[in-house]
Amino acid sequence: MKKKGFIILGIIILIIFILIISAIIWYQSAIKAPIEDSATTVEIIVEIPSGTSTTNILSLLQQNQVIKNELAAKIYLSLHEVKSLQAGKYLFTGKETLPEVLAILSSGQIMDETVTITFLEGRNMRYIASTIAENTNHTTNEVYQLLEDEEYIASLIDKYWFLTEEIQNTSIYYPLEGYLYPDTYSFENKDVTIATIFEKMLDQMDKVLTKNKTIIDNSNYSVHEILTMASIVELEGNNAENRPKIASVIYNRLATNMSLGSDVTTYYAIRVDMGERDLYAREINTYNAYNTRGPNMEGKLPVGPIANPSAESIEAVLNPDEDSYLYFVADKNGEIYFSNTYEEHQATITDLRRKGLWYEYDN
Repeated sequence: MKKKGFIILGIIILIIFILIISAIIWYQSAIKAPIEDSATTVEIIVEIPSGTSTTNILSLLQQNQVIKNELAAKIYLSLHEVKSLQAGKYLFTGKETLPEVLAILSSGQIMDETVTITFLEGRNMRYIASTIAENTNHTTNEVYQLLEDEEYIASLIDKYWFLTEEIQNTSIYYPLEGYLYPDTYSFENKDVTIATIFEKMLDQMDKVLTKNKTIIDNSNYSVHEILTMASIVELEGNNAENRPKIASVIYNRLATNMSLGSDVTTYYAIRVDMGERDLYAREINTYNAYNTRGPNMEGKLPVGPIANPSAESIEAVLNPDEDSYLYFVADKNGEIYFSNTYEEHQATITDLRRKGLWYEYDN
């Protein structure tokens, strides 16, 4: 009987041993990463609301397959000194072990939702609207709706010294065209408001214009007219050397009551992007408040900017070259040729046409 007791005791000990080993094996497996396949790549976003209990956090992690087992996580927390798990939005890959997941949560390493948006120089509002839509949780229509909000535009006029009632002209397509400084900006996340984006760009334009405020105040032109000219210079010029020359041509033509005759204004008027196609003669010859190649535009600027210019183009308008050029043309390679007289201008066009470098227009 005594021998039988030892056998039973031995079996019990063996079972306990097996259970302990099994528990250890289970625990070691349960704290491993849910995804161990190195070729598999996933993004798991988990948002933990403020005030969520530890038990509910662990349950949420298991539901989202961030950890393998909620019970194993509770055991780990009881065995180790882990700071309280913090609320926030977290990004996981499924390849973090349980200790790594808990370390992330206890240290509050929330996911970086920062959005960086680059707005290129010389682009118009249609481009800005599509860029905002591509990088945020807003649509292009929402951008246009805000631009049509008269109360919002009036509030900006009150806030920024360089915005005036000129931008409220009913012929203007988009009131903030030309005023949104092109640069790279960072925002907290994709939920950033369109108004916040606009005002950050306006703040940067404020810095650029304030730097040149003395020259602007002594100019015969308003900020609106200066930015309108700068937008033309931006699109017509392709380097720092020719932009002050182009600005000079604009001033010389205005002074002699000539039309600017700029293709880039016609493209903007018909809402077609440069390079999309050539212009039709009927488009060139139709009046539009933006189209400086159309009728009744002698000695006039477009009704407003046609793009958002760089500081370089703004400064070219404020500090133009002093010369007598009245004409310039660009060939299909972007090379720009300046002339003093119409005869020189026509000779240049004839030469470019002969070389196959001139734009021909369809009827």
